[in-house]
Amino acid sequence: MNIKSLLIGSAAALAAVSGAQAADAIVAAEPEPLEYVRVCDAFGTGFFYIPGTETCLKFDGYIRFQTDFGRNKSGTSDWNSFTRAQFNIDTRTDTELGALRGYIGLRGDASNDSSRGVNVDQAFIELGGLKVGYYYNWWDDGLSGEVDQLSSNATRLNAIRYTYDAGSFYAGVAVEELERVVAGNGTTVDGGLNLTNNLGVSQLNWTVLNGQRDNNVGISAIIGGNFGAVKANLLGGYDTDAENGAIRAIVTADIGPGTLGLSGVWASGANAYYEESEWTVAAEYAIKATEKLTITPGFQYFRTLDIGTDGDFTGDRDAWRAGVAVGYKITSGLSTLVSVNYQDVDGTEGVNGGGDSWTGFVRLQRSF
Repeated sequence: MNIKSLLIGSAAALAAVSGAQAADAIVAAEPEPLEYVRVCDAFGTGFFYIPGTETCLKFDGYIRFQTDFGRNKSGTSDWNSFTRAQFNIDTRTDTELGALRGYIGLRGDASNDSSRGVNVDQAFIELGGLKVGYYYNWWDDGLSGEVDQLSSNATRLNAIRYTYDAGSFYAGVAVEELERVVAGNGTTVDGGLNLTNNLGVSQLNWTVLNGQRDNNVGISAIIGGNFGAVKANLLGGYDTDAENGAIRAIVTADIGPGTLGLSGVWASGANAYYEESEWTVAAEYAIKATEKLTITPGFQYFRTLDIGTDGDFTGDRDAWRAGVAVGYKITSGLSTLVSVNYQDVDGTEGVNGGGDSWTGFVRLQRSF
């Protein structure tokens, strides 16, 4: 009986050990926890958290195909096509000092096989109201149409600026490097050349004659606000090398089926911020014809075009331009824009920019 009990006990022990080993053999390892990409809605649409961090990231950009056309003052017509690619990287993080932002914009243009390249369009750091880097400044803003010329050369610069934004009211000041920015057509030259401003008016580049404008400094300041359907701002810029500046006002208001925009600029003399004329006024009305179709006619008048060797505006020549832009949203992310402008500059046809001309473009753009 004892032997029988011993055999039965031994068999039971062996079965228990075998069962335990079998159970151990089929137990699966615990899976590693996965961190899925989370949507970040703190800074608007399109942002998501970089896995393992509290930094929000957004990619956007566009691909544009455009054909420019026109008839110049000599009566000849021409056209040119190009393709542009824009890719932007936007990173933002909430910190104890406010929102910390890093932004990189890359742009490449291709007009033909030998003219291609990718450049830094913008690159800046922003913390709260402080912004440092290479970016489009306040002078790059304008009316929404394609007629107005409300700035000259200094619209994208290395700069430091601070903006106080209270929602319906904002104010800011910027210190900007104007190195290699010259009066005239915005190109860097070696000196002693007659240049052409954006109106096609030949102007003596007096600042280059007085020496290269390396390490030049500009100061801009803005104040603005939103008053319901009306938005307004007043902007000033001073070119320390030219010892001249400009003041610009822009007002927009939602009226009827569209938005009315008005602007005026006055310059004390040729400077990096505005030198198209001593003063100018511009108006446009963006008509929202349908949900997809916007029609924007515009007009601008320029007074006292010529610049003397001392940098002051001289003479009494004037100019005006008028045009219309038609934008249509084909589908989500795909739109087209057609613009046609007519310009008349006082003076003899073909002499010192005098005469009339037609310009325009047709654009197809895929945004994402």
